[in-house]
Amino acid sequence: MAMKPIDWPSLEAAPEWIDLFTRSKATPHSAESEPPLRAELFSALQMEQHGQALAGAHLVGTSRPPDTLLPRLTENQKLLAQACALLMESMRQNRRITPADEWLLDNFYLIEEQIRLAKRHLPKGYSRSLPKLDAGPSKGLPRVYDIALEMISHSDARIDATGIQAFVAAYQSIAPLQLGELWAVPIMIRLALIENLRRVAIRLAYANMNRGLADTWADTMRKSAEEDPTGLILVIANMARSNPPIDGSFVAELVRRLQGHGPALALP
Repeated sequence: MAMKPIDWPSLEAAPEWIDLFTRSKATPHSAESEPPLRAELFSALQMEQHGQALAGAHLVGTSRPPDTLLPRLTENQKLLAQACALLMESMRQNRRITPADEWLLDNFYLIEEQIRLAKRHLPKGYSRSLPKLDAGPSKGLPRVYDIALEMISHSDARIDATGIQAFVAAYQSIAPLQLGELWAVPIMIRLALIENLRRVAIRLAYANMNRGLADTWADTMRKSAEEDPTGLILVIANMARSNPPIDGSFVAELVRRLQGHGPALALP
């Protein structure tokens, strides 16, 4: 199957784009507070038992809060495009990207297709008619959407028709779903998977930005070590003063770029 051409957002300079990305709703805090949908992995039997337990735990309310799924889908689409554009800019600058980055770029056209399908199959206002949860982390969201989140979380997003049918059947053995909810199961799974991709993409984008920052400091240090070794300590102090992100992506890239380039770079 030939890959569709992607209409990437135009990028004139990486710093401007990084500033745009960081001013969006994709913040380092959101990357930490919204981790990917991952929970304890369940076997097929455990998934059915969890479906029954979930049905017993769900508390459905009578209120009709405003629809938040479509606005969230639009926001997810925007942030996924921004993350991909940032990774594309890294490739244009011949910066290192990870296999996960490559996967996101290679499959972005498929993600866009799923977003279009979700918008087509979830008409505006439809989710307002679905029963909403009255308590828990998904309070105010459709019950069937939380069912999709739980399936994805406990399967590491590896789901198939058989597993979905078994989980929904186990849930309905305790609390029957409405016909509209059953119709909405595929849509909600699609929305939940896109939500999960948004969370993963934000983390990938910030890890990429942190590696780029590490590259900048590594280049500065290597240049100082070659031209003015005595000034290297000032470069290190400036880096520390800038309060860089001391996470795995920054530290690993900084170490990778400095190792094996002479004893002068042992201190940094």
